[in-house]
Amino acid sequence: MANRLDGKVALITGGNSGIGEGTAQLFAREGARVILMARREQEGMAVEASIRSKGGDAKFIECDVSDENAVDAAVIEAIRTYGTINILFNNAGHGASGNFPDEVAEDFQRVINVNLNGTFYMSRAVWPHLIEAGGGAVVNMSSLAAQRGASPRMVDEFGSTSSSYWAAKAGVDALTRYMAGVGGRSGIRVNGVRPGQIMTPQATRGTINDPDGGHHAFEKMFDLMQITPGPGYPEDVANLVLFLVSNESRFITGEIINVDGGVAAKL
Repeated sequence: MANRLDGKVALITGGNSGIGEGTAQLFAREGARVILMARREQEGMAVEASIRSKGGDAKFIECDVSDENAVDAAVIEAIRTYGTINILFNNAGHGASGNFPDEVAEDFQRVINVNLNGTFYMSRAVWPHLIEAGGGAVVNMSSLAAQRGASPRMVDEFGSTSSSYWAAKAGVDALTRYMAGVGGRSGIRVNGVRPGQIMTPQATRGTINDPDGGHHAFEKMFDLMQITPGPGYPEDVANLVLFLVSNESRFITGEIINVDGGVAAKL
């Protein structure tokens, strides 16, 4: 089925690379006008140009989602550009290298502010425009870290993202369910996605054991836990996000769906 997003305006945070870029490209192919928001202007402009070169309609707006004033200003610019917003994908986020109890407070707050607070700031700014549009769809980016646990041996052998990342994504899950409850009366559906081993530039950045960055940072751990072998790719997540914002999922809200190859170890 093609053109599932004809006439829609979709805002994607973190849209300059990885899952955000893949989703932006897919949304544009499905007929949406796409607003890309991210901090890195050069990458964002490159994605905008790529979409436009294929006949799509896209606009990059520089924005740090951890800054609520910057978020409000960016959404105002988006409305000035396209007049409305029908879809929001809160994709921006990152982790840190430190872990509990050694993670410093500054890093903890920084990760919480981008992943959790940024989702709140952007959703709050876009919400009135979704209501004005007669409803819409929001998808929040969570993670398997929000759902599973880790034994000391797993952490020692495979490593882990920061404790702040786990806490932030668990907060995103709770916020997703809360927003869905509020959105029902206004025709706004809110769902979330939890990726696992997805090959993005951030996840495959060089490590001590893999300096060239050709593998997922936690490949060995995922390979042990997954039912389906091998990694996933940005388009695997983008396809789910497309489903969740299209009319095909009109009867689904308040759900958080894993895209993880069937990770069997969930606490």
